Amino acid sequence: MLKVLLSGCNGKMGKVVTELIESENNIEIVAGIDISKKHNKFPVFKDFKDCTIKADVIIDFSHHSMMPALIDYSVKTKTPAVICTTGLDEEIIQKIKDASNKVALFKSGNMSLGVNLITKLAQEAAKVLSESFDIEIIEKHHNRKLDAPSGTAYMIADAINETLNNSKEYNFGRYGKSAKRNKNEIGIHAVRGGTIVGEHTVIYAGPDEIIEIKHTAMSRKIFAAGAIKAAKFLANKTSGLYNMSDILK
Repeated sequence: MLKVLLSGCNGKMGKVVTELIESENNIEIVAGIDISKKHNKFPVFKDFKDCTIKADVIIDFSHHSMMPALIDYSVKTKTPAVICTTGLDEEIIQKIKDASNKVALFKSGNMSLGVNLITKLAQEAAKVLSESFDIEIIEKHHNRKLDAPSGTAYMIADAINETLNNSKEYNFGRYGKSAKRNKNEIGIHAVRGGTIVGEHTVIYAGPDEIIEIKHTAMSRKIFAAGAIKAAKFLANKTSGLYNMSDILK
């Protein structure tokens, strides 16, 4: 039985992860981390330092402010962690990279298998089209999302840029009377409204033709399912930093 410590267990994603795990065999939540306590079927601690229950893997859907404590706990207890929280700054990302030398960590800008697949497709398209096509990314999310652009938009843009030897600059939206597009940029645009779960479109606009690669999330379950899949993948791995590409292989 795979034992999970669920960070952010009482948030929206934490609840979805809990529901999916309860419907599966050979995996269970043995404890949770959250600032609020509700009627959970497992003990919940406000901070990692208070947690006294050993787990095989951590699944994290919390807040970027929780990352230092999570990483320290993961290293101290040698507990692998699936980090699903987005909006991380460079300092935290570096801390994750450093910690991965001591413990197995899994990080992805999006836990959906479909999103990670279209990211690979976007890379392949960029190899063929970048010389004569402009590249734009539009992401849409619900009106309560805090960070913009989304971690997924950054993930897609970074993957494309890596394919193109990091030759592109990012332009976050356009405004004004001198906003003409530069050839060496990737435009990234954020839309916020209603209850949109998540939508990402990569546009390749060329001479007289347009190609679009698009992913639409219909519910949060796809992200929870991806996180659970990652937890099962990570449980017995040696130290290192893993992502969805490792699962897709």
